[in-house]
Amino acid sequence: MQGLKDLHFGQEATEKLVSGITKISKAVKSTLGPAGQTVLIESPEHLHGMTVTKDGVTVAKSISLVDPVEDLAVRMIREAASRTAKSSGDGTTTSVVLAEALVNSGLRKISQGLNKTEVLRHLVSETKSIGKTLKLSGKKLDVKGLRNIATISANNDKFIGGIIADAHSEVGDDGVVSIEKSQDTNTHYEVTEGIKVDRGFTSELFVNNHKRDECIMNDVHVMVCDSEIGNWMQIEKVLEPIIKGRKNILIIAPCSSAMVNTLAANVVKNKLGICNIIPPDFGYRKSDLMADIALSVGATNFSEATGDSLSLMTFDDLGHCSKVIVGRDYTVIVRDEGVASEEIKQKVAELRESKDTAKDKKFVDKRIASLSAASGVIYVGGNTDLEQKELYDRVEDAVCAVESAATEGILPGGGLALYNIHKSYVIKAAKEEDAEKKAAFEILAEALKAPLYQILKNAGLDAEEIYSKCKSGPTYGYNVKTNKYGYMTTMGVIDPVKVTRQALQNAVSVAVTILSTNAIITMARA
Repeated sequence: MQGLKDLHFGQEATEKLVSGITKISKAVKSTLGPAGQTVLIESPEHLHGMTVTKDGVTVAKSISLVDPVEDLAVRMIREAASRTAKSSGDGTTTSVVLAEALVNSGLRKISQGLNKTEVLRHLVSETKSIGKTLKLSGKKLDVKGLRNIATISANNDKFIGGIIADAHSEVGDDGVVSIEKSQDTNTHYEVTEGIKVDRGFTSELFVNNHKRDECIMNDVHVMVCDSEIGNWMQIEKVLEPIIKGRKNILIIAPCSSAMVNTLAANVVKNKLGICNIIPPDFGYRKSDLMADIALSVGATNFSEATGDSLSLMTFDDLGHCSKVIVGRDYTVIVRDEGVASEEIKQKVAELRESKDTAKDKKFVDKRIASLSAASGVIYVGGNTDLEQKELYDRVEDAVCAVESAATEGILPGGGLALYNIHKSYVIKAAKEEDAEKKAAFEILAEALKAPLYQILKNAGLDAEEIYSKCKSGPTYGYNVKTNKYGYMTTMGVIDPVKVTRQALQNAVSVAVTILSTNAIITMARA
């Protein structure tokens, strides 16, 4: 019968949840650190039905278990990893390692006689406190740190780390770096100094540089409009001073075939500097991008959505830019030098604040890049589709990790930042008299050392033995890659504050849910 359910209670339910957590964690945590191993995945969702990766969230997403309760645990851990990847771009494996350690420690420490709800409440409260501590401990990212973060997040690939660091350095603090698949085997980056619009000229007759197959104009007026221009008379007030003054104009608007032909004829016969492109994207995206372009060039955005009439448009409604380059499928608008109005800065700040809660983060990035007039694209190549997919995942993680580090700063890496906090909770737990608080402190004391221990375990090393020799301060540790002791930040072993903080926060969220669960309802299987 359809709709029948299976019920699981108490110890049986908990054991199955833990079994599911153990299985996914064992697969994911083997990838952690410089000595982490790759995972081979069979999946119809990947090219050729398989992929090879060291990306924790890719491994987590590929795991589904037959047992429904175990699979629920897998899905919850996967959610923690995905949330970490979505918010900070890296730290997915760390969040899985922490979640497993928190659950296992919680099951041991929350004994009968304790108020479980209070223990978990203290656990959440202390996690918020740790987050604040991590933020205060963060050091500002410099050029060297940027390169180190990019290299570490790309699985210690110096070539990839260098490309990412160079691209970020060129676009600056307000620029955005995106990733695309290369059409050849080479991995490289390109930086556009201007607003890049994914639209090209509507007629080849607008082309004035036939060698490059582009329309290139300097000192250009810009019209921004999403209403269709059907004939010359609709925008006569705008075009008349353009023609008389022999000025250049870029018309960003949908034009009828007759209008495009009229504009093109004037370019050819009268040698006028005119080019037309259609508005970028569709729906709400088009409206947002058109508003951003208008703001960037100082134009009035004439839109159907707000009921604007083309008959009211005048020359004063046009914007201005220093240069435009229009190709077959792209347009670059170079803003006037030194133009960075307060309105643009305010809009960029608003978009950055809204990014964490936005459904489409890549689109928000695109808008920020457009307004900032600086964007970089890293083109990822590969000798095979499989190699390109694996490299693309690594580059994507590394780019996001650099952005996170630039936002909140950096910490000593290799799990050392959380390991140092673990030591403080060992002391706190020993002194605490309140039973529920003591249990929460002990859970954190055990869990916070897990990432560092796992990194060393993957390298075949014993953490207790290694760190018994580290007594030169909180940033002094062991570099697994070089097999040397030293100050982690100086050696370039660093982690973004945001990545570490989000990994812990998401791990605790999942662990608290699992530890507070006593009954599980699943669909009945035949």
